Amino acid sequence: MTLRSIFKLDPVLLFFVCLIATIGLVAGYSASDQSNQWVERSVVRMGLGFGLMLVIAQIPQRWFFATAPWLFAMVTLMLVAVWLVGDMGGGAKRWLDLGVIRFQPAELMKVVMPMMIAWFLARRPLPPRFVDVMLAMLAVMIPTGLIMVQPDLGSALLIMASGLFVLFFAGLSWWYIGGFVALAASAIPVMWFFFMHGYQKQRVLTLLDPTADPLGSGYHTLQSMIAIGSGGVWGKGWLQGTQSHLDFIPEGTTDFILAVYAEEFGLVGLAVLFALYLAVIWRGLWIAEHAESVQGRLLAASISMTFMVYVLVNAGMVLGLLPVVGAPLPLLSYGGTALVTIMVGLGMLMSIRTQRSFLGHDR
Repeated sequence: MTLRSIFKLDPVLLFFVCLIATIGLVAGYSASDQSNQWVERSVVRMGLGFGLMLVIAQIPQRWFFATAPWLFAMVTLMLVAVWLVGDMGGGAKRWLDLGVIRFQPAELMKVVMPMMIAWFLARRPLPPRFVDVMLAMLAVMIPTGLIMVQPDLGSALLIMASGLFVLFFAGLSWWYIGGFVALAASAIPVMWFFFMHGYQKQRVLTLLDPTADPLGSGYHTLQSMIAIGSGGVWGKGWLQGTQSHLDFIPEGTTDFILAVYAEEFGLVGLAVLFALYLAVIWRGLWIAEHAESVQGRLLAASISMTFMVYVLVNAGMVLGLLPVVGAPLPLLSYGGTALVTIMVGLGMLMSIRTQRSFLGHDR
């Protein structure tokens, strides 16, 4: 009797995810100054995350799409509630306090958005017609706008990307894609002068020249780049990083854990880590290609590409190629809500791989 015969899961995807999670614990132990308490909390969170992924993997994929419009409506109402009566935290109104639990509805939307757009498009002729594209875009932009006013530009862009990936894999015409790119480019001046907050503008200016304010807005980026460069090809060795252990790298266990890892394991370590990330993305796209339903194919492809965006945005931020937006590195950055979102997505991939489609029976 094998593990797969007891639980419905994808052993290949699980193998790569476990390797990345192990690297996360190794890097985090060093970044937390060898804190056993940090490791214990991380193991508990990771264990709960893997348990959630396993539970989601057992759910027939038809239930994802049967509940998609209801979940979308519910989470959108939660985002409206955040806008009206949400709790402040870190200078932004992103939290909803229900008394027994306090959470960010934006994290839920990162999973619900691709479910909703996949459900919507799979019931219409593909490639999508103009009216269907406009309706799908409306469904994408309403939650995105509600999250941008919190403000949480990083989450808004990730949620928008998850919906647009579904449209892309549905066979969206290149004319639509070109038009969207042109519209987005023309909206940049409007966003800059009328919608972006002062700190968001400062992040863009810091990206262009982080040395302009080395002890202020450019500090995170500069220290991260110094740590990565000092790691060289082979790295300084585990627990031997000076930038992290002398507290030069801020947020070493969360957003900038990649800089800690790169300093200690060097270019070779980064190559191994990114190869594992590519393996997860490849497996997700393979699952999408072999999915038995249109809904499953669109959802699996969107989840895989959104996972890739998480990695690229965090790596770009740490390397000074993108503004600092607070995007975590999947399975490495310490945090609860982001881990839940990622594990739910991975669980959905496993469900799509192992469960039959709407018209079939469960394996």
